[in-house]
Amino acid sequence: MVGRGGWINTGGEELRLADLRGRWIILDFWTFCCINCLHVLDELRPLEEQYGDVLTVVGVHSPKFVHEAEHEAVVAAVERYGVHHPVLDDPDLTTWQNYAVRAWPTLTLVDPEGYVAAQFSGEGHAHALTAILDELIPAHEAKGTLRRGDGPYIPPEPVPTTLRFPGKAIVLPGGTFLVSDTGNHSLVELADDLETVVRRIGSGERGLVDGGPGEARFSEPQGLTLLPSELRPHTGYDVIVADTVNHVLRGVRLADGHVTTIAGTGTPWMQGDPNGDDVSGDPRAIPMSSPWDVVWSPADTTVVVAMAGIHQLWAFDPKEPSIHVLAGTTNEGLVDGKPRDAWFAQTSGLTVTTDHTLWLADSETSALRSIHDGVVETAVGTGLFDFGFRDGPAGQALLQHPLGVTALPDGSVAISDTYNNAVRRFDPATGEVSTPATGLREPSGAVVDGEFLVVVESAAHRLTRVPLGSAATASGSAHRTQRPALDVAPGEVELVVVFDPPPGQKLDERYGPATRLAVSSTPAPLLTGGVGRDTALARRLTIAADGCSDGAGVLHVAAMAASCDDGGENAACHIHQQDWGIPVRVVDGGTSRIELVLSGG
Repeated sequence: MVGRGGWINTGGEELRLADLRGRWIILDFWTFCCINCLHVLDELRPLEEQYGDVLTVVGVHSPKFVHEAEHEAVVAAVERYGVHHPVLDDPDLTTWQNYAVRAWPTLTLVDPEGYVAAQFSGEGHAHALTAILDELIPAHEAKGTLRRGDGPYIPPEPVPTTLRFPGKAIVLPGGTFLVSDTGNHSLVELADDLETVVRRIGSGERGLVDGGPGEARFSEPQGLTLLPSELRPHTGYDVIVADTVNHVLRGVRLADGHVTTIAGTGTPWMQGDPNGDDVSGDPRAIPMSSPWDVVWSPADTTVVVAMAGIHQLWAFDPKEPSIHVLAGTTNEGLVDGKPRDAWFAQTSGLTVTTDHTLWLADSETSALRSIHDGVVETAVGTGLFDFGFRDGPAGQALLQHPLGVTALPDGSVAISDTYNNAVRRFDPATGEVSTPATGLREPSGAVVDGEFLVVVESAAHRLTRVPLGSAATASGSAHRTQRPALDVAPGEVELVVVFDPPPGQKLDERYGPATRLAVSSTPAPLLTGGVGRDTALARRLTIAADGCSDGAGVLHVAAMAASCDDGGENAACHIHQQDWGIPVRVVDGGTSRIELVLSGG
């Protein structure tokens, strides 16, 4: 394994696969912008604990965005997301290409003798890894090829700060600021000086526990919204919190800091769970997926939830209470139109302007989008793999993975342009994008405070005031992800998604087909055949030679398979899913077969 960026969480030592011979290894190919990658980090934690004496997880950080190729940013992300295993910084995607990886996230399981035993794309594979390890650990122990003991993880020295990777902030009625102290798994109320701690809500320990401010637990909370004053007596709480890694919404009563779970089950939504019109009943019985931001919508008298994990917007009515899908299909991408037909890409920031327009930051498409009068429109952004730092007309302007949006008093919108370390401004009246401030460290949210914008500098662990009338200069750069494009031939191309049920499991065909495949493209004319949904995991595509102006596009492939343990009617069942956004170039002599691995041994 090689990576120009070097190693993290090893005490400065370089690792080789040979150094880990005798242990099971999971190579986790990830990038810190990717919500599915963050889900996999959570799935791997129990495996690391259960098999810690024979298993080493090695993260291979292979970036999508330019900012993610900066070593300092990777080091910060490793701490931010609680990664407690060695990480190889792979900024040039060298190791990614050596292992023929096609998607974030991908897990490669290597046995104690150094052979690849299995590879999985997407999330939801912890049970498959458990089955393989339980079956093969005794075999390697009998052969004498298994070595037990501690792994090579060496934690960094902790750096004490008041806040740790804060996410979002709101102004409370008394003029103080409530901040989601994401890295400390709590909320912090700060005085007007942005430094003095008025109180903490949450014990600081990761978990899902309701109760008073000293006993309640969160897990990487992000978005916050203050309910209208007339509604609070009916709900019993004042603030709604997007408790992201717990996959729930929490209600906080400001009078005494009491925390209550108001929506979500604490387990992530997966394909096959209730969705669409089936989302009904007690909101606490409906699974959610990484809610990242929340905002009160006066027009709809509901709280809009950015469901980043499944690329949708949900609506939560705290008075009923009830919950339903507002927009999105769960497909990741940039498609405008009617809300329920639109595609989103990891929406991470929400705000509402005085004309009742809902503005949102779609981080993975580096886009600023809006919903008004029942229509989704894109103001800035073009797709999953194009980004940069450019001011000017919105159609030419570029952002890089924005995580926050804020309504400004003049009707314009401030954008927390996170990976450009800047605050940008979009004026709907002129259609222009400008840059009020640069030199910030991963701004993830902001709130208006009089003549200032209070910006959450997440990677600097602080809040910073920026004058609303300030101005800076954008660098004028444009980028496309360095992930290599796949050369495909024009005409007929065979697409195959490989799925082998894990050991001890079989396809779950009790209620019909156990698999599903959806295919589309950006731009749409790239595909003239093979578009749509079907149950087979193999399909003939027709690639248009002139389907895109520059010969480049993206194939969107979403696959799902259901399997059950061998064990009769009451056997546990599992969902395997992955979305691929595959950059392609249409060239004569390109491949006429695309093979993707959902899971396989």
